[in-house]
Amino acid sequence: MVNGPDHAPQGPQGAAPSRPRATETRITHIVFPGTTNHHGTLFGGEALSMMDSAAFIAATRYCRRKVVTRHLDAMEFSRPIPQGSLVELIARVVKTGRSSMTVLVELFTEDMYSEKRELGCSGTFVLVALGADGQPTPVPALEAGPT
Repeated sequence: MVNGPDHAPQGPQGAAPSRPRATETRITHIVFPGTTNHHGTLFGGEALSMMDSAAFIAATRYCRRKVVTRHLDAMEFSRPIPQGSLVELIARVVKTGRSSMTVLVELFTEDMYSEKRELGCSGTFVLVALGADGQPTPVPALEAGPT
């Protein structure tokens, strides 16, 4: 069995070990000038794009199928996100249907040179898993977490 930076630990007969189904994805970006408006803050559409990408990744990792965004529910912009800020997106699968996954995405803004961190915006996305025929296909049920 080979382990190291280029080799994942192997399970029986060379299979990768199983792991719990991923329900959360975290992504970090910096707000560069090309993504800001004339006020020097992140364009709302840029934030929405980052959030949709995070939701897509979280849903794909959860069901390991092709997914498409079906619906964007309440989108709340809590505060301006200034140029030069770090943003961390946390996307969590919070509900599943037969072929759909509801993903809550929160975008936190951080001052690059301090510990200050605030919620910048949040939104709920519904993504649908597709089969090889391009039609909705079932996804695994979301297991209840610890209470």
